Amino acid sequence: MRLIPKSTLTSFFLSTLAIFSSTRGYTILVLVIAQYLSARYILAPHRSWIDHLLDHQLFLLILASSLAIAGGYLINNFYDAEKDRINRPQQYLLNQLLKPKQQLGFYALFNVLSLLFSLLVSVRACFFFFCYIGGIWLYSHVLKKTFWASNLFAAFLAITPFFAMGLYFDNLSTWVLYHASYLFLIILIRDLVKDLQNFKGDWVRGYQTTAVVFGERITKIILTFLILLSMGTVSLLLSEKSQLGGMYYYFLFCLPALLGIISILWVAQSQKMYLWLHNGLKLLILAGVASIVLLRYPI
Repeated sequence: MRLIPKSTLTSFFLSTLAIFSSTRGYTILVLVIAQYLSARYILAPHRSWIDHLLDHQLFLLILASSLAIAGGYLINNFYDAEKDRINRPQQYLLNQLLKPKQQLGFYALFNVLSLLFSLLVSVRACFFFFCYIGGIWLYSHVLKKTFWASNLFAAFLAITPFFAMGLYFDNLSTWVLYHASYLFLIILIRDLVKDLQNFKGDWVRGYQTTAVVFGERITKIILTFLILLSMGTVSLLLSEKSQLGGMYYYFLFCLPALLGIISILWVAQSQKMYLWLHNGLKLLILAGVASIVLLRYPI
């Protein structure tokens, strides 16, 4: 005899899967790992792993940022539902297992928890996350449909949790800013490629993205400029060879990889090819996160 009906278990599993999908659980997991690796090897390398893992204030900051970002994905899905039905029909169906009212409920819950956890760190931290949550809502509700602000603001929001950690460790050195600039540019490039990939849905729903406003060719010119700019940032990082350690080889690999992305970009015509580019940039970011640990190995 079953203690819990099979239908209830199935419903619970699907709801959990929908929450994980809607909040991009895998992305948040990567973010948490990236934050801890950045804290250990970039922002406060003089501290041991034990010091970082037992630092309850650092834990609360990372937890607050994860909850705020999860809420951000939920509100983004809420506003983008009709566009996602065109651009990402399978993802749309999975996300819709969570009803709009449930999405808004979890959005409010995650944001309240984020503010409470940050308040346990300090009032200043709570105010920081209040502004961050407000910025995410402003992006999802207003700026995402404005071509001149959406991509820049999205990339800025993506690196803001790392900026918060830099403030916590009181480390915003030039070297740290080089890393932040590289990450900002790669995320911005990925976001513009996503605009090309989602052109149809954005055009139908009246989103004034860069691709919709300027067209495919101008967007590719802008992307080429940004990729060359990111290569310049990589060159600055490579000049700090003694500080990079084994991560030097990651940035050395980035130069031909970014040139390859430019080549593929200019022959890409279909949504499928733009998806490949988008996934390639994701892999570049993931490889960067994994290679942070190589900073500990001198070359």
